[in-house]
Amino acid sequence: MYHYAGVSEPVTFIGIDELQSMQADLTTAELLTTINSAWRDIRAAKSFGGKAVLSLPEEEFWNRPEFQPFKADFAEQRLGWKLSSLYSVNAHFGAVKIIGANAFNRRLGLPRSTSTIVLLEKMTMRPVAILDGTTISATRTGTYASKVFQRCFPEQERVSVFVFGAGPVARAVISCLDHIGSGKIREIFVRSRTLESAESMIGLLRAQTTIPLIPVADNSRLCDCAFVVTASNARQPVFEDGELLADAVTLHLGGDEVPQAYLVRALRTGTVVCDSLAMVSHRKSQSLALHFWRNGLSLETVGSLLGIREFQAPQDWYLKLAGPVCITCVGLPMLDLYVAQATFEKYARARDRFSSSN
Repeated sequence: MYHYAGVSEPVTFIGIDELQSMQADLTTAELLTTINSAWRDIRAAKSFGGKAVLSLPEEEFWNRPEFQPFKADFAEQRLGWKLSSLYSVNAHFGAVKIIGANAFNRRLGLPRSTSTIVLLEKMTMRPVAILDGTTISATRTGTYASKVFQRCFPEQERVSVFVFGAGPVARAVISCLDHIGSGKIREIFVRSRTLESAESMIGLLRAQTTIPLIPVADNSRLCDCAFVVTASNARQPVFEDGELLADAVTLHLGGDEVPQAYLVRALRTGTVVCDSLAMVSHRKSQSLALHFWRNGLSLETVGSLLGIREFQAPQDWYLKLAGPVCITCVGLPMLDLYVAQATFEKYARARDRFSSSN
């Protein structure tokens, strides 16, 4: 009879408060090391996964009498009301992340989205831990910014960065950039729906970062920035093509934030990249996938024919030519798995130390 570690043990439920009290949440350095391992395995086909999304019609929500008075407040942002499941495996574990999301949650004092991750032992597929995955989900998404920056700006004089958004993903983006780019990034401009929300986020981060963070109320500084990250829940594009540097690198982590004119220019004259063509296409909520869908096409079907590259492909995804670089990332489920695994293992070590000392 085979015995696998953890199979006969009870499932461990780990909330964010317990992680923090045990000092078991990952540092930025630990997070980025974990993500590097994940990408190596993803590109070597040692870890893989998939994603399913059930999007709900906003009309159903706004037809409820108790919500109708607030509809006008959401004219500039999507509800993003959906139930998603991300599933993946690696050499030792499997994981399923369940996400419930609705932007209206913020009016209730709740996060826009809440994630729960079930970590499973691979051979038996029995759960060994259930983790609050909300922070894990945001931080793993933020690591895309550091990966893109390192690849696109390897040996260049200091550049300025512009970040759209002031939510958990935007905070993770800034933390990751500060960790890897403090000597290469001159400043980070932050714009949100209101100047106050940008200032509030910066107030939380300023003591933890070395890169100057500057809140802005408009896009006037966008033309000074070589790297632009969109991490908002906007219902429509957050910039115009003419506001960008001609060869800026843009990373899109939110929804339909990018103008069609820019996408057309990038497809014709630049480099276009997804983390996964299939997943970005199937999600169909980001500008690149919607651009093809609105023209009766599928990103998954025509993307490779047009030379759109993939983060997860074994070959190098980045080839810098003249022109813009446009990168759209949906968030691979394998990244959640590796961060959840590293978090659980750090928690287990902390728990064992606590038990042995008592």
